[in-house]
Amino acid sequence: MRLTLLALLAKESAHGYELKQALEQIFGGAYPSPNIGQIYVTLGRLEKDGLVRSVDVEQSNRPNKKVYHLTAAGREVLGTWVDEPSEGPRVRDEFFLKLVLAPASGTADRTAMINRQRRHYLGLMRDLNELAERTDPANRVALLLVEGAMLHLQADLDWLERCQEDLR
Repeated sequence: MRLTLLALLAKESAHGYELKQALEQIFGGAYPSPNIGQIYVTLGRLEKDGLVRSVDVEQSNRPNKKVYHLTAAGREVLGTWVDEPSEGPRVRDEFFLKLVLAPASGTADRTAMINRQRRHYLGLMRDLNELAERTDPANRVALLLVEGAMLHLQADLDWLERCQEDLR
């Protein structure tokens, strides 16, 4: 959440609710809507760390609102994050650890485990298909996010087939 908020504040200063709305507008239903409390706690920590600063803005018929601005230190942290490659394939896959270790201990059957995991992935795929159908076609960001998740799931399903064949 920290780096996401820094990225949004790099574009323009905002208060917490505006940041929440920006995330919802950019990613639509494809990205879980953050809790507003989490946003404000994170903003407080970012301010404490010197990555953002806030100013109170008076409002005529409402309490003052706190508007956050990115600091030079925040811009530097954001630049480092953007320049670093993201994590790649997961070598320590929890399901694979279970698949290899549980049957050896006599606590599980590999075929049953693979079938259960496959059903889980297919359910997630159905959910993503439904989300894609509900997503505004003009929101290319949300659609690309959903498509990426679906492609990862398809790769996981293909990998399950490979596990079933090779671990007989």
